[in-house]
Amino acid sequence: MSGVALAAMTPAPAFALTADGAKRLVDAIVADINRVIAAPTSEAQKIREFEKIFVRYSDVPTIARYALGVDARRATRAQMNAFTKAFQVYVSRKYGKRFREFIGGRIEVQKARKVKNFYEVRTIAHLRGESPFEVTFLVSDRSGRDKFFNIFIEGVNMLLTERTEIGAMLDKRRGNIDALISDLKSIS
Repeated sequence: MSGVALAAMTPAPAFALTADGAKRLVDAIVADINRVIAAPTSEAQKIREFEKIFVRYSDVPTIARYALGVDARRATRAQMNAFTKAFQVYVSRKYGKRFREFIGGRIEVQKARKVKNFYEVRTIAHLRGESPFEVTFLVSDRSGRDKFFNIFIEGVNMLLTERTEIGAMLDKRRGNIDALISDLKSIS
């Protein structure tokens, strides 16, 4: 087969993530979050919607693997899949319950800049009765799609916070990943 024929059969590379692409992703996230916040729905419905947003826009497998830390290496594929799903629901409930704080507020996307092999997108959250604060999204296309893989809220690193909390939960269960998965499923 000639080089020309082989080149014609090779798929073209996807466009690389840009600052504008990262900013558009966060604009879409913020629009969806603001829509959920403004909707006249129950907290349970808002949490379900937040889970959909989390799944649509974040690199859930990467975040879950990081949260599990070194123990992810010893997890079976089935355990990792079950942990990822349980972690997704756990994070959605945990952060989704905070939606009520955003009612009457707004989030504004400010700017994006390249940092190493990802982009940092800064936003400002304006909540009623509080001083504005920064929320920073880290966005990458390493999963094959533009997704966020970390958030800093007022400088607090979500990935490190979740790794610490999941690590403590796993330690409490003497390293039993199945027990951790079961318990994550039951946390409301």
